Amino acid sequence: MTLSTESVFLTDEVEGFRFARETRSETSTTVLLCLNGHIDVYYRGEMIRIAKNDVFIRIPQATQLGPYEISDDFRFMMLQIPNELFEELMYNQMRVEPRWWQKQQYIKSHPIYPLNEVSIEFCETYFHLLRLQLQDHQSDYRRQILMLIARGATMEMLNYLDKVLPEEALAAANLTTGAGDYTFYAFTGLLRQHPHEREVQWYAKQLNITPKYLSEICKIHSGKSASEWIADITVSELKHYLRNTTLPIHEIAKEMEFPNASFFCQYTKKHTGMTPNHFRKQRQQ
Repeated sequence: MTLSTESVFLTDEVEGFRFARETRSETSTTVLLCLNGHIDVYYRGEMIRIAKNDVFIRIPQATQLGPYEISDDFRFMMLQIPNELFEELMYNQMRVEPRWWQKQQYIKSHPIYPLNEVSIEFCETYFHLLRLQLQDHQSDYRRQILMLIARGATMEMLNYLDKVLPEEALAAANLTTGAGDYTFYAFTGLLRQHPHEREVQWYAKQLNITPKYLSEICKIHSGKSASEWIADITVSELKHYLRNTTLPIHEIAKEMEFPNASFFCQYTKKHTGMTPNHFRKQRQQ
């Protein structure tokens, strides 16, 4: 069965996998659980095998899926969500998971994990919940419920990674082990604690460094400057409010500590290409 909305794509059919790989792989986060047999798929320059009881995780900014071959007895369940939605989930997650950056870097190069019976049961339960909700076309809260299920699944994934990833594996995901590491993770920690501070100078002052040096450190460790990190966090939060609440625009601006609604509207237009009302209406269609 293959089911989909603009937010979630769910399939346990080979044809559904083929369609998703060809049309959605580059723009979506993928979680594939192999229930039987195996699939060999080209990924990050080599052919990898996802075998029975393995879960495969492809996150944003990782290589897309390439050509593949499957065994005759291959059975699986696969979930895909848009990278934009995954980043929204990770915005919420970043506040409670201080090591998410290391885990994300590790997953990019280690995408396959063998699951035990309990973890498989958790995965199957989340897939079943998603399937039921996708089939309920009468629900006025379908997107919100799908988001809650997806967040629960994300939390479970992080919980699992805590159990299976040794400290040295997470440390190996860092590019260096010097002062730059401390600065970068201190910066992301400040972002979690003070998401409404939107000036690079403010963060640099807290860390007793120059704004230029902070941006250089962020660029080295993540490929993004400090201002890009701040903008990503801010945009993720404003999208969350516009998608998932009915708060008036001036109330959202107040919640996010913008000077006024006009400045909030200008910021939204600059970073999304749409006014807040236009963005909200488009997502409700």
